[in-house]
Amino acid sequence: MYDTILYPTDGSDGSEAAAAHARELAAAFDATIHVLCVVDTAHLGAGMSGPSLADEGSGLGGEGTGGGERGMVGDRSDVEDRHAALSDRGEEIAEETAAALDGNETVTAVKVGAPHSVILQYADENDVDLIVMGTHGRTGVERYLLGSVAEKVVRMADPPVVTVRADE
Repeated sequence: MYDTILYPTDGSDGSEAAAAHARELAAAFDATIHVLCVVDTAHLGAGMSGPSLADEGSGLGGEGTGGGERGMVGDRSDVEDRHAALSDRGEEIAEETAAALDGNETVTAVKVGAPHSVILQYADENDVDLIVMGTHGRTGVERYLLGSVAEKVVRMADPPVVTVRADE
């Protein structure tokens, strides 16, 4: 039934909550898990910095930032340095996550762009049968301002989507 499971993660607690579900579903169906990290660099080119790279477990921009600093970026090389650092962190998260999904066949990928769009495009390009992702459980103004990647994926994805809310 499910041969290819997509597990998007930004390394945050919200996305990590779904790891056990992805692992168990993959084991039950002998499926391959595609671990996808999306580097959301939307603010880097617009004069805004992304999340603080020093924050332990910080996301990769967008929904999983965890309160990163925002301020003016000095110059183009600073933007490129931040982009490279976020991409490197994405690679680390993808590899660490794949290693934690022990016993399952995994494929890792790091992509750049708007998280929901990249997740949907990756799912289409890789014939994904199921998407398993965490939610951050935001409500009110925070949800309105930051949006919900999981909600957009649920509304727009062709394959079924399993969402797992992080415990508070």
